[in-house]
Amino acid sequence: MELKTITKNLSNGVLEIALNRPEVMNAINEEMGNELYHALKQADLDTGVRAIVLTGTGRGFCSGQDLGSDIGSLEHLSLTDIVRDRYNALIAKMISLRVPLIAAVNGMAAGAGLGLALACDLRLASADAQFTVAFNKIGLVPDSGVSYFLPRLIGLGKAVELTWTSDKISAEEAKQMGIVNQVYATDDFRNSVHQFAEYLASGPVNAFAMTKQLMTKNLESSVPQALENEAKFQGQAGQSDEFREGVAAFREKRRAEFWKS
Repeated sequence: MELKTITKNLSNGVLEIALNRPEVMNAINEEMGNELYHALKQADLDTGVRAIVLTGTGRGFCSGQDLGSDIGSLEHLSLTDIVRDRYNALIAKMISLRVPLIAAVNGMAAGAGLGLALACDLRLASADAQFTVAFNKIGLVPDSGVSYFLPRLIGLGKAVELTWTSDKISAEEAKQMGIVNQVYATDDFRNSVHQFAEYLASGPVNAFAMTKQLMTKNLESSVPQALENEAKFQGQAGQSDEFREGVAAFREKRRAEFWKS
């Protein structure tokens, strides 16, 4: 597939996918949605990919749904179809990836763009990044997973407030709330992100994936269920090549080479 709205670059096991419509702050149209979905699907099958960084080209991460040429006439618009066909499929693919997915938020993340960031496993932000829910501002409700992820990260009351007000919050504010994991200086942002991503790429990515599955499952489990889930998942992890390599490295007093397992 010829890429027109995203770019891809693989280095040291880290695949960087950059949204590439800088003239509209990387607003999502149908073509971008399709290209991003297929890029993630392809990456999920590529054993050379051990971590993925999602970022934006230019001064924005993603300004959300393209409300210009992509929407067309409101008279015949079916937002239900757009959300189901474009965003639901994309968010589902993002959360099911076998390797860590990191949002490198280099500028504004708004609306569905915020949804893309929240669907990633971790969010790293440049010091000048901003976040806004934005949907209520144009008379819509949150989609792209925002109504699911945001309350779980910051609590229901604060999530409702940010949605109703559409306030813009800074990277530091987002970190204090729990939306962002780390904030890096703008001048060194890309290098800092890739150092972090390469660290994860060198780790036990299968154990990372199982850890995410376990924690997600246990969000809605009772304590006895959670403990049993831990036992079952640990049994699976204990049969892995990663575990064997980890133990061997510990005994031999060397760094584990998980990428070879």
